[in-house]
Amino acid sequence: MERLIIVTWNWDLAWSRLLAVGIAILVNFIIWAVLRLVISRIVRRIRLGSSILNIRGFRWAQPVLRTLDSERRVKRAETIGSLLNSVVTVVIVVIAVIYVLQVLGVNIAPVLTSVGILGIAIGFGCQQLIRDFLAGIFITMEDQYGIGDSIETSDVVGVVESVGLRITRVRAPDGAIWYLRNGEILRLGNRSQGNYIAPASDSPAPDNPVPSSDPVGGTAR
Repeated sequence: MERLIIVTWNWDLAWSRLLAVGIAILVNFIIWAVLRLVISRIVRRIRLGSSILNIRGFRWAQPVLRTLDSERRVKRAETIGSLLNSVVTVVIVVIAVIYVLQVLGVNIAPVLTSVGILGIAIGFGCQQLIRDFLAGIFITMEDQYGIGDSIETSDVVGVVESVGLRITRVRAPDGAIWYLRNGEILRLGNRSQGNYIAPASDSPAPDNPVPSSDPVGGTAR
């Protein structure tokens, strides 16, 4: 009789934990779905040129709403939307996993320590990759350049054909395609922003004048 009571108590505990896990997963899924819906609506309005982000709480994203070419605005909106969706998904999944482990009685302290050590190792090994991604995020958010802009870097002059979070693709005047890592672009001039004036063509040096022809056809001797 005593064994039966113990077994029943264990089943009750298991069912209560499973119920708590199910509720936690459902709540996190609802939050994830609502946030993705909000992000998709914001991105859609940005693509249509809406002024929703002029609201005080969204002024951080105002550069997206400059007068841009349709393709450029759509590309920027998709990039920002993809980034926000990825961040939301990672945060929700991490919170859900930690809560589920706690409900199941797992000691998460060693797990968090191992994850922290692994994150530090990955950070040291992928410094350049992380640098490229961070630079790409700031390039997109600050509207430093976009598709169709004529830019000039330390090594390349050309027209931007694609802007990604890691790589920027530029077509040079000679037709060559350059792939620039965003983290390595230290100096950049955007000829499409502002009033760029092309330099005048080279004129003959004053100490080397061009010989002119004699209108009379020569000097008589």
